[in-house]
Amino acid sequence: MSTHQAQMPLCQRAFSQLLIIDAQERLAAAMPADELDRVVDNINRLITAAKILDIPVIATQHNSKGLGPIIETIRANMPMVHEPTEKTAFSCCTAPGFERNISSHPDRRQLIVVGMEAHICIAQTVSGLQRWGYQVFVPSDAIISRKTAHKENVLDRMRSCGIQVVCTESVGFEWLGDSTDAQFRDVWSLFK
Repeated sequence: MSTHQAQMPLCQRAFSQLLIIDAQERLAAAMPADELDRVVDNINRLITAAKILDIPVIATQHNSKGLGPIIETIRANMPMVHEPTEKTAFSCCTAPGFERNISSHPDRRQLIVVGMEAHICIAQTVSGLQRWGYQVFVPSDAIISRKTAHKENVLDRMRSCGIQVVCTESVGFEWLGDSTDAQFRDVWSLFK
């Protein structure tokens, strides 16, 4: 079985991994506060849905000595199968250990990418993931940049290059696929 290859691909739980990029405390302090709250809430919704649906969750930290750990409310919600990949390069794809973490699930070729900063680390990572042959989905309401215009610019770039720009709720319901799914109520309740 392969991933959904339609003109508008859908996130499929059997093929998905959730990647949280650099959602760190000191970096968060530089973000627009009202937008940050929404992004953190949406990242946590996706983490919770992923845990309910047995979807792997992977995280990275950029220069944690300078930018601190992952935001406490996100860190507390994460299943710690892998320690966050520590990195100094902007693209996760060049960080030692990152490829091993995402390739530990070889049938999961869809990556849902969330976190900070949209126009730097997220942009460079999704470009690398796409080169590696992954199908990449970016929930626009679960990523952030210090300046909204930078985020909007990179979302336009992503769309024009085949990255699937989606929203958090779409991901949750695409993972479910059917209202008769045994986990429907648990996931649906995250979006009420």
